[in-house]
Amino acid sequence: MCGIAGIITKDGTAPDLTALEAMRDALSHRGPDGADIYVAGHVGLIHTRLAIIDLATGDQPLYGPDGAVMVANGEIYNYVEIDAGLPPDTQRVTKSDLEPFLHLAARFENGGDGVSEALDALRGMYALALHRPGTGGTWLARDPFGIKPLYVWEDARFLAFASEPRAFKAANISENEVCPDGLRQLVELGHTTGRQTVFSGIRRLSAGEKLQADGLETVQHAAEEVSPPADMDDAVTQFDGLFEESVRIHQRADVPYGLFLSGGLDSAAVLTMMARLNDRPVRTFTCGFDGGDVHDERPAARRVAEALGAEHTEVAFSEDEFWSLLPQVAWALDDPTVDYAILPTWKLGQAANKAGLKVVLSGEGGDEVFAGYGRYRYLQRPWWRGGRKPRVRGRLARLALTKHLGNQWREPVAAAQRHALRSARTPLQGAQRWDLGGWLVDDLLLKLDRCLMAHGVEGRVPFVDRRMVAFGLGLPDHLKVSGDQGKMVLRHWLQGNCPAADAFGRKKGFTVPVGPWISRNSQVGKLVAAQPAVRSLCEPDDVERLFGDCAGGHAAMAAWTLLFLAVWHQIHVLGADPRQGAMDILRP
Repeated sequence: MCGIAGIITKDGTAPDLTALEAMRDALSHRGPDGADIYVAGHVGLIHTRLAIIDLATGDQPLYGPDGAVMVANGEIYNYVEIDAGLPPDTQRVTKSDLEPFLHLAARFENGGDGVSEALDALRGMYALALHRPGTGGTWLARDPFGIKPLYVWEDARFLAFASEPRAFKAANISENEVCPDGLRQLVELGHTTGRQTVFSGIRRLSAGEKLQADGLETVQHAAEEVSPPADMDDAVTQFDGLFEESVRIHQRADVPYGLFLSGGLDSAAVLTMMARLNDRPVRTFTCGFDGGDVHDERPAARRVAEALGAEHTEVAFSEDEFWSLLPQVAWALDDPTVDYAILPTWKLGQAANKAGLKVVLSGEGGDEVFAGYGRYRYLQRPWWRGGRKPRVRGRLARLALTKHLGNQWREPVAAAQRHALRSARTPLQGAQRWDLGGWLVDDLLLKLDRCLMAHGVEGRVPFVDRRMVAFGLGLPDHLKVSGDQGKMVLRHWLQGNCPAADAFGRKKGFTVPVGPWISRNSQVGKLVAAQPAVRSLCEPDDVERLFGDCAGGHAAMAAWTLLFLAVWHQIHVLGADPRQGAMDILRP
């Protein structure tokens, strides 16, 4: 896991070395184990390394047999299998999980670039840049689920790319000017979506996209072939085999690894499989909140950890830490998501780092792949029992907090929803596809990447795997949802493999007590209302009224959104020091 960046000039001149060095330094937290800069002709590439596999010879850039040079951020989990399929005379220079891709790209080059064919063979997470000095061609690519980030900035002089937008500002390429459409989408959805970011001129490479000098295209990955199950027993048997394989290859590492264990089914399932595959106790981490304002996941996680013999660590997140750590969390999220789960995720990343871990597995993706959200169950009901289609409702718009700014922010989301529904067999599958391409990549995976990489820790998600996703999406609806419960295959599997997980118990839900914490601070409403980013969206009097009564419900979410926006804007646009507490940052 690493940070990558680069500059490709359009007039053939060499990239500015000072700018490349600034980009490297801005991404040093993503790769504390080493860094390098490559410059050849009009191309400059940088890499900062978090050493996970091949600690001795896996430094980047990596060089291919055809003279290609590559920097990449990610892990290719099936590199052992790819390597075994290469010709016996293949000359490996390193033991890196990424080098086999270079040999594949060289093999597949038959009048084309060979890159798309090689990408199609990969199982893993990646954002990469591949340059062939002989032809001058340079390709950027992002994995099909967008697990690893990649951002692009371009004008008439050059194209720049980076793992995080902060690298552009550090190199004086971008001034972090906020895009009004992106800002509105952020506060209404909680994140921006697709190629849209909150910064003018900076765009994401979307999940599965490949960018070459002559244009953008989506790599058409071959569909995974998964046999449809005959019944629930058959589905559980198939799941067991696919899940064991996914967790096994997601554990490939030359450094210690662990697991973030919540009180839910997804991480309990991952721990159950890790306990099967490992001879030593799995190291697990759970975060909880003291004070009794919300459901505490620690007892349920502790019960599962004890049943499976895990070496368990519990981390507490307090109200005082909310105010002191919020700026540091906001700093990590230069591409912001206003998901309050960033708070415990950041704290867990810190705990994993202190425990000496570089790799942590997580249960992200289980709800999307196996239909766990309540909104999926609504799709199964007739209208007279509350059935309804998925819909997009703004966090601030529903409380009439925003000025008369229109609803343009909705259209990209609605277009993605329409596309997902058109490409699906059933409305339930369409909703899953919509979440996999939006909510999962633009919120949950972004949160995991930033909050862990801020501490030099790699997050891995075995549910977000090509074969697991193909299996989950392809299940008949009745094997996904039954009555008031989703994730039926996962529940049946857990019931047989980890009774302590209470697979058919009522879902408690996960929340962070941001509403009560904010409502007990009598000063914060006036300070947030005075912030320039907030004033561009809302009337100050309306904001102060909101903070006067925001202990719960939609008001709590709206108050948290505006508070996070105010702190984030002070740090990433106005240059405030994130080492201060939140209240110090907000005071004039």
